[in-house]
Amino acid sequence: MKVKVAREAHFNAAHRLHNPNWTDEKNSQVFGKCNNPNFHGHNYKLIVEVKGEVNPETGYVIDLGDLAKIIKTKIEDRFDHKNLNLDTEEFKNLNPTAENIVVVIYNILRVELDNKYTLNIKLYETERNLAEYGGE
Repeated sequence: MKVKVAREAHFNAAHRLHNPNWTDEKNSQVFGKCNNPNFHGHNYKLIVEVKGEVNPETGYVIDLGDLAKIIKTKIEDRFDHKNLNLDTEEFKNLNPTAENIVVVIYNILRVELDNKYTLNIKLYETERNLAEYGGE
């Protein structure tokens, strides 16, 4: 019996969507206001889903308190109130789109969890814009 559990977290971060190989005009055309040279920010909502067998002794798939601590130390402390382009190693040379951010978060958390778990990450950049990645 496999069950999926989830933990929600939040972080606030600034970024600029920009491709250094393009002209300013092309960057502006493709990324619009998200290419603002002075950056812009989001209140990100993160949902970390873990799927696995229910432990018959605890009744848990995973202790959500332990998962919360991993998310806090590995994601929230790393990205909250940061300029993703300037303050993080992960995005120094990677455009911090929601798609790239969700993959980076997946890769960070994947090494923290036992391989017996299936991991899926949902990242809401706004209430209406979502990126999701499960390692495929």
